[in-house]
Amino acid sequence: MAAVLVFGEQRDGSFKKPVLESIAEGRRQADALGGELAVLVIGDVAGGLAAQAAGLGADRILAASDPRLRLYAPAAYARVAADVVRQEDPALVLLSATAMGRDLAARLAARLGAGLAADCIGLQATPQGVTARRPVYSGKAIATMAFSGRPAIATLRANMFSLPASPRAGKGETVTLKPALDDKDFRARAVSVEAAKGTTLDVAEAGIVVSGGRAMQGPENFKYIRMLAEALGGAVGASRAAVDAGWIDHQHQVGQTGKVVSPTLYIACGISGAIQHLAGMSSSKVIVAINKDGDAPIFKIADYGIVGDIYQVIPAMVAEIKKLKA
Repeated sequence: MAAVLVFGEQRDGSFKKPVLESIAEGRRQADALGGELAVLVIGDVAGGLAAQAAGLGADRILAASDPRLRLYAPAAYARVAADVVRQEDPALVLLSATAMGRDLAARLAARLGAGLAADCIGLQATPQGVTARRPVYSGKAIATMAFSGRPAIATLRANMFSLPASPRAGKGETVTLKPALDDKDFRARAVSVEAAKGTTLDVAEAGIVVSGGRAMQGPENFKYIRMLAEALGGAVGASRAAVDAGWIDHQHQVGQTGKVVSPTLYIACGISGAIQHLAGMSSSKVIVAINKDGDAPIFKIADYGIVGDIYQVIPAMVAEIKKLKA
């Protein structure tokens, strides 16, 4: 039996950074509980996945293999995960707070009658119980939640749980599972996945995000945001106002009705700082605001503020970044 079970969400045969963070955090919590860490991988399990999980401390990789599970099928994945949790009886189940992780966590909690803490930024597991910290009220407060019963289920916000500099490798034993599934488990399923044209780094996973707001005045001016993001090796974000105006795709939207991000560096360009936007990026480690309105609310939470015209400031920043890189 595992003390901690992590859902190892895979995309095209690899783990994304948020999943690696979840596995690393699972190892820390398993050590605190004095038990094993198991990673559940559903679908086709490539050898590289097992090696990655073992390198971050997984004692066992539970590989639920079935050709029908290649793409996400909500009911089938939930049934497989629930069966594994019942068998392993972990104190804690962790999932990344991705679109799939959020959906699966809710289904899993409902099937098991277990408690769920979503979008967590901190965890503490002891033999006496599990507590989780998560933002509430649009990020204006942090709630500490205690679980009663077993297991505790939590989804982890990306970029909030660091990868260890020198991870302790686990046993890495791979156990192949043959899930018992029938046709009713596939009444809703994905039949294909198509990447959006020109898709770059996902804002929810990026360590650096540069976002543009209403002040961009049109889609053609987002070239400045892309220019700065490219110079820094970051992702392009946007406010709801820019997305609603049709200047950029919704996949770039940061905020309460978009994606929640927690990068190391967040640069807000021409964004006033509406509470809905702040809810999606206020947990960023360093926030830089560029706005010609010195009274804009965004400056109240910014670590660094630049009062100026973004069309002059951004090219100057890019030029200096290129000098530093040279």
